[in-house]
Amino acid sequence: MNQRRAGILLHPTSLPSHTFDDAEQWLDFLALSGISVWQMLSLGVPQDGHCPYQCNSAFATNPALLQTIPALDVSDPGFAAFRDSQRFWLDDYALFVLLKNRFEQKPWYQWPREYKFRDPVALDEFRRSQPQQLLLIRWEQYQLYAAWQKIRRHAANSGIALFGDIPIFVAHDSADVWVWPELFLLDEDGMPNVVTGVPPDYFSETGQRWGNPHYDWKHMQQDGFKWWLQRLQHHFEWFELVRIDHFRGLVAVWEIDAQCETAVDGIWRETPGEQLLTALQQQMGELPLVAEDLGVITDEVIALKLRFHLPGMAVLQFSFDHFEDNPHKPPNILPNTVSYTGTHDNDTTLGWYRSIDEKERQHVNEILGIESQEEVVDAMITVALDSRANLAVIPLQDYLSLGSEARMNTPGTIENNWLWSFTWEQLDIPTVSQKIYTRLEDSNRIIT
Repeated sequence: MNQRRAGILLHPTSLPSHTFDDAEQWLDFLALSGISVWQMLSLGVPQDGHCPYQCNSAFATNPALLQTIPALDVSDPGFAAFRDSQRFWLDDYALFVLLKNRFEQKPWYQWPREYKFRDPVALDEFRRSQPQQLLLIRWEQYQLYAAWQKIRRHAANSGIALFGDIPIFVAHDSADVWVWPELFLLDEDGMPNVVTGVPPDYFSETGQRWGNPHYDWKHMQQDGFKWWLQRLQHHFEWFELVRIDHFRGLVAVWEIDAQCETAVDGIWRETPGEQLLTALQQQMGELPLVAEDLGVITDEVIALKLRFHLPGMAVLQFSFDHFEDNPHKPPNILPNTVSYTGTHDNDTTLGWYRSIDEKERQHVNEILGIESQEEVVDAMITVALDSRANLAVIPLQDYLSLGSEARMNTPGTIENNWLWSFTWEQLDIPTVSQKIYTRLEDSNRIIT
């Protein structure tokens, strides 16, 4: 993060194959374009088939990211090494998947009591009855890991860093909560008394109720944040850089009464984020993390980010208000920042511009020095690239000047999210790559 770099934001499911299968071809396009960072979303196993932020495990990878899984080969020495190094989560995850299958995908807290509360005798009997199926799930996770390490080597040889994403919270119906219930604020029946979200604000009278269980931070602190350190170290085996989603949760979290259907009934609860990051720093040294610090951010959150020299985020779509201290305004973007035209939660730049009213458009035009809709996407990309941010990341949709039909996610909605993908014909190689390369040259973002 100490050099001026450029990245593209694109989840692997947005590749033409929707899988890892054409990731190397994609990396070749990035290298040809002068791009040195590929940013993506969480690679976890989505609970609803699509959303990568509510997953079955904080460690497992989505099997749908491989089109085919090679036949099981127990003699593969890499498989044995993988099983040994990942044993702290892998065996229980495989057990979790098979039990979900047995009980018709019901959440673990609705399973029969002996499985819900992990009775050792019941689990041992189940393991002995399903040895091959358990082995196949471990093999599947190994193949995903092996495929990604091949992609990672290709990326490194092309001078491209991989930039991943870690949701701060985990789903209640996940292997993590089932295996380590003591790490979460649950009642004696395994249900949360308080759940996650954000409070009411200018944009929502009822706030956002996410519904994840909260961590028992006191317990986590007592064991030296072992689960968190394992989780972060696991991500660093996949990525050179990792974004922590909802970073402000490492300072304080909004605890909502589980009985409340909105986010209205809640309190702010401080969290030991400084102690967690200190423990990670002692283990790793420099922290290759990016703080997702969007929304209403307090002085304490800023202080924590600065204390560990973590880059924050600046999103140009948020910059067109009349407050001069807005951190998203280009003059306020500092070098230790990642600048974006928009993120996966924003509309595309063209879609956003079309959605604002005429008065706002005139204001945007005046700030950008443009006269028409045809100029807005190029102008926004230029501002992001010309900013002082060491890393500028542009969603591929903006390089292709696509509208709202290419939006990746609309927060607070369920339908038609996480589905967009491009075609190789849209990239029109080498025309698009040459155009990007020239822009990166002009903004001094080519790594040589």
